[in-house]
Parts: sequence; C-alpha cells; structure tokens
Amino acid sequence: MRKFGWAIGYGLVLTAFTAFMALDTFVISHEMQTDAGKMNTAMFDNIKSSESSTASPTEQQGAQEQQETIGGNTHYSQLGLVPLEIKKEPDYQDENITLTLSEFYEYETHIYVADVYLSSAEHLKTAFAFDTYGRNVKAYTSEIARDHGAVFAINGDFYGAQERGYVIRNGIEYRTEPNSDQVLCIYADGHFDVKESYEKSTSELIEEGVWQAFCFGPGLIENGELTVDKDDEVDAHMASNPRTAIAHVDGLHYMFIVSDGRTSVSAGLSLDQLAAFIQKLGAQTAYNLDGGGSSSMYFQGRIINQPTSSGRTIKEREVSDIVYLS
Repeated sequence: MRKFGWAIGYGLVLTAFTAFMALDTFVISHEMQTDAGKMNTAMFDNIKSSESSTASPTEQQGAQEQQETIGGNTHYSQLGLVPLEIKKEPDYQDENITLTLSEFYEYETHIYVADVYLSSAEHLKTAFAFDTYGRNVKAYTSEIARDHGAVFAINGDFYGAQERGYVIRNGIEYRTEPNSDQVLCIYADGHFDVKESYEKSTSELIEEGVWQAFCFGPGLIENGELTVDKDDEVDAHMASNPRTAIAHVDGLHYMFIVSDGRTSVSAGLSLDQLAAFIQKLGAQTAYNLDGGGSSSMYFQGRIINQPTSSGRTIKEREVSDIVYLS
C-alpha cells in the first residue's frame, strides 16, 4: 500500500496544483491599478492647434457641414452588399459622432456593422471593467458601457486573460511586455497601423501619438489588402465563431463589426471570411479583437447582437475591457 500511497498522494498534489493554476489564470482576479480611468488627452492639443491654424474658416465650415450630412447605408449597394434594412438617415448623430447601424446576412451568419464618422479620434475611447486594470477583472460590455455613458460600444481584446502583450488605453501605458501577436495602434490623428510587437516599446508608441493599442489580433487588412489566408491559419482561426473587429476606412471614418455564431441561425465566421467581408466594406485597415462568447455590440442601452456565452445560450459574457464612443 505504501508504494501506491505515494502515487495517490502525488496525483492529488498535481491535481490540486493544476486546479489552482487554472483558477489563478482564468478566474481569480488580480487588481493592479484601481484608478485606471484616466485619459491622456494632451496628445490631441497639437493636433487641434495644427488643424485650427491650417484650416481656413471656409474649410472648417465645410468639414462641419459634411459631418452633419453624412448618414444612412444606401452606399452599400455600390459595394456589392445588401443590408437587411436600407436606411437613409443615421441612427445617431451629434456634433462629434455620426453612426449608422446595419445588419447583414452573409456566410449563413448575422453580421452587425456600425459605420461611424467622428470629429476627432478623442471620441474613440476604451474602458476597463470597474475602471480597474488587472487580470480577470471582468464585467459585461453593457455594464461597462453604461458606467461610462457610452453611446455605442463593442468588447475589446480581453487583455486580462493574458499576462503579456501591449496595453495602451486612452494614451496611458498599462502593460509594457510584448507578446508574439500583432499590435493595433490607433493614433491621435485617427489613423490605424498594425505593427509587430517587437518593433517599438510602449513609451515610443505613446511618443508617436498612439492613443489606443490592442494585442489580440491578428491584423485582417492592411492598405486595403487581405493579410489573413485560410490556407495558413491555425484551426482556431479557421473555425466558424462569433467575431469582433474594428476597421479604418479613411480620415475619421471607422467601422465596428460583430458577428453572431454558434446558433441554429448563425454559423459564425472564420477569420478569412471576416476579413473578406470587411474588405467589401471598403476598409483600408482592419484588426481582429476577442471573439467567441465575448463578441458583443452595445447601442444606446442594449446589446443588439446575439452573444453566446456558454454552449448555445444567448447571454453576455463578462470581459476585461470595451471600445466605446462618447
């Protein structure tokens, strides 16, 4: 019995250690900074002063009038896409945000697209659950959005499930250790750039004017060309799943894309399907955020897609962070 006792004891210890590591990695929260709701808006000062000094009053008025008249989704037919509902007016508009929501059914999947024009990238913001930076600190996308007065929001990159990978949010660096994934950099002047994580440090990126940086990936489109291919993807990327992505068209024109999946009416998308769909939308740069049960799109008080939390149950899953507009 003694020799079996050692084996049983070792097995129990190994099982307990494995269970603890799983809980520590995926369940137990580790708060690292509880006041993580600050914004480094100083990086926009030079942009605003430069724009005001170079643009004539006539040009400024023209830009304002263009912002006021943009809206609707009637242009999709020119791109070879047909939304389930044709809209001639935006779903939301104020002095800084013009937003039109459209729903498509492609690849046997419901796909939701928010077509957005901003007056400044300063209105493209991010937030942590409970304004706390840390591992496994989570809340529902809708809860985080309401807490921050968001007009619109999608889930972010679930940085809190990882120990490495750049985290820059609202112009402030939180995690400086790189990982092997591509990094999406959103600059204060509004443009997107997908970089390899080893190219620049977080401090260098902020000096260059990076307002937000995400580390889930991969990049889907660069310079209008697809950067993912079904032939060289791993199985997880090729599988049909709910997906979330963010895209830049030009100037301060953006698109936020969320797909359903894992249900009887929505199969979900592979990464190459997601990329091909976004390319049809006219995006020049696009990046994949956390998908699966995390995929959620919020607009004016409610989740508008069908997130699948566990199994095929339609329910939100808690996430670490969101991208939102306000």
